[in-house]
Amino acid sequence: MRYSQAFIHTLFEAPKEAETPSHVLLLRGSLIYPVAAGIYALLPLGHRVTTKIRRIIREELNAIGGLELTMPVVNPAELWKRTGRYFDIGEELIRFKDRRDREFVLAMTHEEVVTDIAKQFVRSYRDLPVMLYQIQTKIRDEARPRAGLLRVREFFMKDAYSFHRDFADLDSYYPKIFNAYLRIFARCGLNSAPIEADSGIMGGTGSHEFMLESPTGEDRFVVCPGCGYRANTEKAVGIKPGRTQLVDTPPPVDKVHTPEVKTIAGLKEFFNSSEEHFLKTVAYVADTNLVLAVVRGDFNISATKLANYLKAIHLEYAPEKILSEKGLYAGFLAPVGVEGVRTVLDTSITERTLYIAGANEPDMHLKNVLPGRDFEWTEVADIAEVREGDLCAACGKAHLEMRRGIELGHTFKLGTKYTAPDSMDVTYLDRSGEPNLVVMGCYGIGVERLMASVIERWHDDFGMQFPFTVAPFHILISQLGRKPEIVEMAERIYSNLSASYEVLYDDRDESAGVKLKDADLIGIPVRIVVSQKHQKTGDVEIKIRQTGEVRICPEKDLQGTLEAIVNVLQPSLEDLPYMPE
Repeated sequence: MRYSQAFIHTLFEAPKEAETPSHVLLLRGSLIYPVAAGIYALLPLGHRVTTKIRRIIREELNAIGGLELTMPVVNPAELWKRTGRYFDIGEELIRFKDRRDREFVLAMTHEEVVTDIAKQFVRSYRDLPVMLYQIQTKIRDEARPRAGLLRVREFFMKDAYSFHRDFADLDSYYPKIFNAYLRIFARCGLNSAPIEADSGIMGGTGSHEFMLESPTGEDRFVVCPGCGYRANTEKAVGIKPGRTQLVDTPPPVDKVHTPEVKTIAGLKEFFNSSEEHFLKTVAYVADTNLVLAVVRGDFNISATKLANYLKAIHLEYAPEKILSEKGLYAGFLAPVGVEGVRTVLDTSITERTLYIAGANEPDMHLKNVLPGRDFEWTEVADIAEVREGDLCAACGKAHLEMRRGIELGHTFKLGTKYTAPDSMDVTYLDRSGEPNLVVMGCYGIGVERLMASVIERWHDDFGMQFPFTVAPFHILISQLGRKPEIVEMAERIYSNLSASYEVLYDDRDESAGVKLKDADLIGIPVRIVVSQKHQKTGDVEIKIRQTGEVRICPEKDLQGTLEAIVNVLQPSLEDLPYMPE
């Protein structure tokens, strides 16, 4: 491809709204064009990259028996109502009516449609297992799209769905998809960290996120340097240091006037005490019920853990109106003296220990609050966020480290969430002719997000540094100067290499500075410079973009030299943290 015909229009500076490195470079490098907030067009360079990512995904999924299909973006609302997700998902799901007043949604995922397909065609145990996948447009009306392609409203997603006779069959298949994901990301040039994750609105019995460690990542996860335990903070469990005081003769509760002091930070100063001496009580509405969640003052409540424990679909902070109806006041909440309100205590709270808590009246707090004496010791669960430095619950020896990351993909063991009688009711006949529920797995990868993640990992101050496997072109030939002998040499190299590689030939009538800066910006793995300086001796300059290594190579040796370079640039699929199959 000649640069003059390639529709590449680089920018010196990115728009001000560009935040992350990938957002800046995708815009500057002419890979994407912003159409609306969170909605982007893929320009030719970006299209080439995502095409290669899709090819890698297809190759790996086909290798484990995946069968590709295409499902519609427009789904009948009735399917989503059967599973309940039509009502469970908020405004992210776009709902509309057609001209005949029938209800539809724009699919943000395709469990309902693929399960309906399975219901029609899976009849017998002989039809199982089977894995169907697609690479299709998804629509999610994201409230706050940001970071370019990392959080968008319309995107391509590879979503795969496996159907099994039972949980044992799902468990035996799961390592195949897990390992295929490791290979997909490695072939894209990324070291992914599989971590235990919360299943969220997908439901199911277990899931993993494949995380790229990155300072720009929105997700937080913990790592144990001792045993290798990894988990999303929404799922992670640590050992909470206790604070048992072994109070033999506890003093009575003492009510203290604390005018306008509502926060733990303010209370610490007021009482001249540390965070672990306080009870932090937060009121939520779980679906339609008021719930008090109580943790020790040095912890924060995990809304995800709380929602999972309560089996709540919707969880939000309780508005003041609901609190006032119960005689409660935000900032002065406590489980003491509260009747008729469900209260969940975190495992960080210990018996025979005195705490400071709210008094459930304005500007008042209580000292010497004793669990079990001053409020009932009823529901206790792990509802606190894990913290940096907490002892690992898996090995009990090392302290957890907090990391930030970008989610590359997610795998779920859905089980019978979508095939159960109260959902889509999908059964098959076993060997004895008895009906059984089909068991499912679900596996997703965002294509544009994966491209952005590659750039987050592979860039420098000058531009992108694409891995060879997903680069829009393999080789960029930069012709510096318009003398006939230079043009002839560049044309000859372009013609010779195009049979073996995807080559972009910069034939523009631009200065050497412009051409070399654009070459660094768009990040083609190998750059060949044809210039008067080296043409006289029959040589060319080769630069490897990721390493910055420069070689001077005779034109006659160019093919062999490139073959050696390309071999080194190929990703290794060995030593990945494969799951035993």
